[in-house]
Amino acid sequence: MPASAWAFPAAAALLFAASSVFHLDFAPSALGFGFAAVLLVVLFGTVFAAVHHAETVAHRLGEPYGTLLLTLAVTLIEVSLITTMMLGDKVVPTLARDTVFAVVMIVCNGLVGLCILIGGLRFKEQEFQISGVSLYLSVLIVLSTITLILPNYTFTDPGPFYSAAQLAFVSFATVVLYVLFLYTQTIRHKDYFIGEHAEAAPVASGSAKSLALSIGLLALALLGVVLLAEKFSHVVQTANDWMGAPEAFAGLVVAGLILLPESLAAIGATRRNDLQKGINLALGSSLATIGLTIPAVSTVALLLDKRMVLGLESQEAVILVLTFFVSMLTFGTGRTNILFGLVHLVVFAVFVFLVFIP
Repeated sequence: MPASAWAFPAAAALLFAASSVFHLDFAPSALGFGFAAVLLVVLFGTVFAAVHHAETVAHRLGEPYGTLLLTLAVTLIEVSLITTMMLGDKVVPTLARDTVFAVVMIVCNGLVGLCILIGGLRFKEQEFQISGVSLYLSVLIVLSTITLILPNYTFTDPGPFYSAAQLAFVSFATVVLYVLFLYTQTIRHKDYFIGEHAEAAPVASGSAKSLALSIGLLALALLGVVLLAEKFSHVVQTANDWMGAPEAFAGLVVAGLILLPESLAAIGATRRNDLQKGINLALGSSLATIGLTIPAVSTVALLLDKRMVLGLESQEAVILVLTFFVSMLTFGTGRTNILFGLVHLVVFAVFVFLVFIP
């Protein structure tokens, strides 16, 4: 076990205690910038420590359970960040929408495009199971439509909002659909999500003591991220106001932070010629974001009587539809090449450009 796997969770707990006692926060000053730098290093390190322990435990479980565990761990981090920022001093009703939309764009265009490009440059062509990817896309398209597009076309509460009853029903529907997908992925059709280059099923290596230690440190690392989420939210919001950046930039920052560990794992799998695992990590994270994050954040909003803006602007909706159309073409043959990757990366570049110059 590397020292960083336990050092960063411990540092996160100490930093939270110190910042709470001495009221440290970000401000446009030397001390403020220093605190923000230390916070980002510790937070990133703790996220990677959590992913390391999740992968250690997942190795004992095998695929697709290992990928699922990693996805759920990252989703918990995402929920804590979004909820904390939504309940902060400055109300940001669009944060959940912007973060979920950014996750879908980063995953389906940035990460998928990069994986396909790297795989194409290294192996010329790579194969994956169409049946598994089709299930991912079918569920992802439905979840994205009912959470990000349909709110613009309701009548009970006009505008990009759901009424309380609608929000509760849609949250329940997303959870049910995600649970059904998990049943299909892990029990009914597990073979759809295992590529021919997947690693062999692991044997029970290591002692029960080491496994218990990894589980305990995973819980500690996740707790450290949750504790630092509030401090991180203040840094993002203050920096956003100071730079005069658009509100969607905060969602992009949160999405980039939480997806970084999974992105590295997906790229690593692709470099080992296991594109199927890379796709599982990428599309699985976007499914978990909508299927778990939206219901969790919606529950908080309903309990605290907060309004959530879920409907996308028309410009964003066009990019979302374009993304799914290109994805169906990309994953329709079971084989990829560099051109598919470049097309997705161009769409991702358009998304990032329009965040700053809409």
